[in-house]
Amino acid sequence: MELRDYIRILQKSWVLIVLMTLAAVGVASVVSIVQTPKYSATAKVFVSTQGGGTTSELQQGASFTVQRVKTYSDLVNTPIVLKSVVAELNLSLPVDELSKQITASAPLDTSLLDITVTDDDPQLAADIANAVSQSLTDVVATIETPETTAGEPEAASPVKLTVAQQAMAPDAPVSPRVALNIALGALVGLALGVGIAVLRETLETRIRNERDVEQVTDIPILGGIVFDPKAQERPLIVHVDPRSPRAESFRTLRTNLQYLDVGRVDRSFVITSSIESEGKSTTGANLAIALADAGSRVLLIDADLRRPKVADYMGLEGAAGLTDVLIGRAEPEDVIQPWGRSKLFVLPAGHIPPNPSELLGSARMSHFIAEFNRDFDVVIYDAPPLLPVTDGAILAKNVGGAIIVIAAGRTHKSQLKGAISALDNVGAPISGLVLTMLPTKGPDAYGYSRYGYGYVYGEDAVPDAIAMRSERIRK
Repeated sequence: MELRDYIRILQKSWVLIVLMTLAAVGVASVVSIVQTPKYSATAKVFVSTQGGGTTSELQQGASFTVQRVKTYSDLVNTPIVLKSVVAELNLSLPVDELSKQITASAPLDTSLLDITVTDDDPQLAADIANAVSQSLTDVVATIETPETTAGEPEAASPVKLTVAQQAMAPDAPVSPRVALNIALGALVGLALGVGIAVLRETLETRIRNERDVEQVTDIPILGGIVFDPKAQERPLIVHVDPRSPRAESFRTLRTNLQYLDVGRVDRSFVITSSIESEGKSTTGANLAIALADAGSRVLLIDADLRRPKVADYMGLEGAAGLTDVLIGRAEPEDVIQPWGRSKLFVLPAGHIPPNPSELLGSARMSHFIAEFNRDFDVVIYDAPPLLPVTDGAILAKNVGGAIIVIAAGRTHKSQLKGAISALDNVGAPISGLVLTMLPTKGPDAYGYSRYGYGYVYGEDAVPDAIAMRSERIRK
């Protein structure tokens, strides 16, 4: 992943990251408040050797002292030192529990020994530290004194421990460190939020933007149709609200379509998708309106003989249509209906047949495809999805060009791969892809939206709804 991918993930998942950070800060705050404050007191013991007047003896004594300090730091937590502390202070703690509260450390290359005690009671922590330092002094004096035989004078210990600093009752607790805990909680929450966001994006299989499409195929993207929450109420957005961003998306698609497959003489395209509910029917209808508004003679054919929708969207009678033409019950001029004041004509699907694939792949269908190409500038076929049935692939092969509609946030990468394979298996050329349901804001917003929609269109660009049924096609 590139840097811009991570930036997009942060922009896209900032709510999750903020919530995770706040949750971690909250947990750290609660833990800090619930914890019992701990106080720490430290006593310092100085270790020295006795005797030795020459420089060499002093150096040897200093080296001996440093070595002994390390030994005495381990001796602090032993019962021989702590039993007298428990007895002196009348502690209810056993020796092994008391040892967990005591830490002995020796600063590097020094003869000092720091004895630190942590307890809930600041005064008790100081008393224990002082008692331990005194007990250690007595124990070392005892165990370091050489044994003498009867009649010999008592020998002195070569090592002397002196309490250099008495422990004082601390004023502030050493734990919990509320500020530090909150800071660490914020860092942990931030790291978890970013990690979950990256993992979710890595495991995401749905297509959300152009970059996701480019990871699947190098087929060109012809355009992006922005999301409209009222699309079900107003499917023909180019007609109903020509100044909306979604209507402008269809005009952009129309412009790109004019430069598509310049080597093809026939300007006919099958509009299909991978699965249902990706917006292929509304895309085909609005694209046909946009092309007709530009002056082209356009025929919109509902070739979805399983779940036809074009007649309902266009407000036309759909009882007779393509099925009647294919079985010889009617001629094209009998069932093709004009729409609006532009040069747009619609051929509904008609009755749903029991064998849609056979009808769309028949020789009679190939004959009418050629006839429609001669009579119209552009022919748009609304075909069924590619993965559930083979109708769209069969029709695309005969028409010569397919446009796959991809719903952002709905279509999975594997489904797009399957749709492309379905067309490749029958040798149907793919003219391009169209992304639908794209957001207008956020990191996944389609690139066209940044240009704005400040253009004003004249009234002549809006088809007259009263004339939708006023004319019949004339050959």
